Amino acid sequence: MQPERQQPWGIKTMTTSVKQILDQKGHAFHAVRPTDSVFDALSVMAQFDIGCVLVTDGDRLVGIFTERDYARKVVLKGLMSRNVKVGDLMTPAPFTVTRAHTVDEVMETMTEKRFRHIPVVENNKVLGIVTIGDMVKSIVSQQEKTIKHLESYIAGDLAAE
Repeated sequence: MQPERQQPWGIKTMTTSVKQILDQKGHAFHAVRPTDSVFDALSVMAQFDIGCVLVTDGDRLVGIFTERDYARKVVLKGLMSRNVKVGDLMTPAPFTVTRAHTVDEVMETMTEKRFRHIPVVENNKVLGIVTIGDMVKSIVSQQEKTIKHLESYIAGDLAAE
């Protein structure tokens, strides 16, 4: 259930939850082990056209490895991606959210901390991942609904006068 918000013009809007985002886009995510090579992680990212992989040890999330990590920690340091382990370069213990977090909360965190991907975790189990693209898509969709509602409201007022 979405929490309601009262807008100044009297229209109640709903805040979308991470659960709703995952229900719509799916819960799939791609993961590698800390012992996998950076090359293996990049291969997964290329295969699925994604910007990051989660790093798991069994079912436990231990890190995240992103294109940004690759560019800053491999390329700029002159390392060879086949010779470096993901566990050596990943971002350990990444920031996570739960299904109860709202798009507004996640977007604020992404903006403040400059994250593009945030794993969704509950009870130490990875449930999926949300991206900046998911957040923008949700916000645009909500704004389109609000605009349509306002247009109907205005048209109704004008017709009554």
